[in-house]
Amino acid sequence: MAGIYKAYDVRGLYPEQINEDIARQIGLAFRNVLDEADQPPGSEVVVSRDMRSHSEPIAEALIDGLRSSGLNVCYIGLATTPMNYFAIGSLQAAGGIQVTASHNPARYNGLKFSLRGARPVSGDDGIPLLEKKVSSGDLPVADSRGDLRQAQVFAEYGRHVLSFLKQEPGMKRLKVAVDAANGMGTLYLPLLEAMDIDLVPLYFELDGTFPNHEANPLKMENLQDISALVKSSGADLGIAFDGDGDRAAFLDERGEPIGSDIMTALIGGELLARQPGRHVLFDLRSSRAVAEYIEERGGIPVRERVGHSFMKATLRDKDGIFGGELAGHYYFRDNFFADSALMAVVETLNLIRDRELPMSEIVAPLLRYAKSPEINFEVKDKQGKMDELGKRFADGRIDYLDGITVQYDDWWFNVRPSNTEPYLRLVLEARDAGELARHQAELIEILGSPAD
Repeated sequence: MAGIYKAYDVRGLYPEQINEDIARQIGLAFRNVLDEADQPPGSEVVVSRDMRSHSEPIAEALIDGLRSSGLNVCYIGLATTPMNYFAIGSLQAAGGIQVTASHNPARYNGLKFSLRGARPVSGDDGIPLLEKKVSSGDLPVADSRGDLRQAQVFAEYGRHVLSFLKQEPGMKRLKVAVDAANGMGTLYLPLLEAMDIDLVPLYFELDGTFPNHEANPLKMENLQDISALVKSSGADLGIAFDGDGDRAAFLDERGEPIGSDIMTALIGGELLARQPGRHVLFDLRSSRAVAEYIEERGGIPVRERVGHSFMKATLRDKDGIFGGELAGHYYFRDNFFADSALMAVVETLNLIRDRELPMSEIVAPLLRYAKSPEINFEVKDKQGKMDELGKRFADGRIDYLDGITVQYDDWWFNVRPSNTEPYLRLVLEARDAGELARHQAELIEILGSPAD
């Protein structure tokens, strides 16, 4: 059981680390998380699951544990993680749990937790409490067992998402290639077909073994098939979903991936055109072009640390209109401040139809700087290495919002410890490719050889 309690969820190998027994215990312990949360009292928890073969028995055991603790359960069955969030918000439930291991390979499973209003449970609050209660066996059974009901939210979720789609006479009908990676994005098929597009689908068969490629659109090798399909079909846009349908990667009409920071700026700009003067969040790994563009579009840019719990909390605190992360999460105020890959698709379609330009031409003005991908380094003394960087670059503008960020007028870098893996992660950006290469070599000399 060691190691399954992560920064944002519970996740591990099935059945060695995650199994029905553990799921039932976590169900019993979840009541403590709700009781400790600063929220109105409530007793109903939304539960849903992904398509992995072991997700259904894990969900059944989880539900048994929740009901044994006295909580009522609303089971919505097979659903994407954003559908779970939507159900929590629209049904005004006390919380929710999605059974999924997201983009991890077939032998993994896990649980994602939310509080009322789809607010996240994270390693900073509820997950350590779950671990403590399960490990100590402090799992009392209630005198009265909670009720179980089933509900369908797909149709309502579809109406919600499609309500943001611009469909006006004379708008160009776009051809869009979409890779569901055999994951939960497969459920979105009828909603995509309702978006007035010529859909070119790829791997839209639910299969928890992921027979074609890993359902992780952050890895370039997993975008090869959708890139080829965009080019061969003459599509205007390419989209790749992750395993539980909460993240999306976008490709232009040439099959070239678009950075999620650039997509954050573009979608934020689209929303600001309707509601100017609002806050738009971006994670601190994003290009400087993002903040510049948000300001140009009449918005207020807000730089935030990496992680959905931080992004959602700040977006809610500022009543921001939108936020995005480099990992491909997109958060919407009008979606309970939660992420929705499908709403990001809708706003991207709106953007292309409004501009009446190829996606590559829409993106081009934001490619103002040379930027590295995220580079991983295995470092034993992470804090010591970050302290060393602080001394080495003491003449720069330094902050410690997440790891260490050092900024100069013509370049910047961030090094932060991973929340999920044993790495320090480096991102840097400069005015041109030559300057980027020089500074990257300088940082690698300090951090050691990249891990991948």
